[in-house]
Amino acid sequence: MTDKFSAIVSLRPNCGFAIDEDGTLSWSELNTQERPTDAEIDAEIVRLQADYDAKDYQRKRQQAYPSFADQFDLLYHGGYDAWKAAIDAVKTQYPKA
Repeated sequence: MTDKFSAIVSLRPNCGFAIDEDGTLSWSELNTQERPTDAEIDAEIVRLQADYDAKDYQRKRQQAYPSFADQFDLLYHGGYDAWKAAIDAVKTQYPKA
């Protein structure tokens, strides 16, 4: 879930701001960057969430791939074809969206 904090940092990386526990947004007096509008922040939240959702397969693959040590062992004992079959199985299980 993407939040307002992430959206503002994405839009204005060097912008000074704080978000209180109740969600109140306050801006630094020393801020030299133009503050993003609420509409810009909301649009960025949607964009960041869509990007996160689109990369779900990557996170799932990362968890499913054998460790590097296991992959090297598979290469040594089973050869390239055995290694490729193991990697392809994960890619088939979690295809790109």
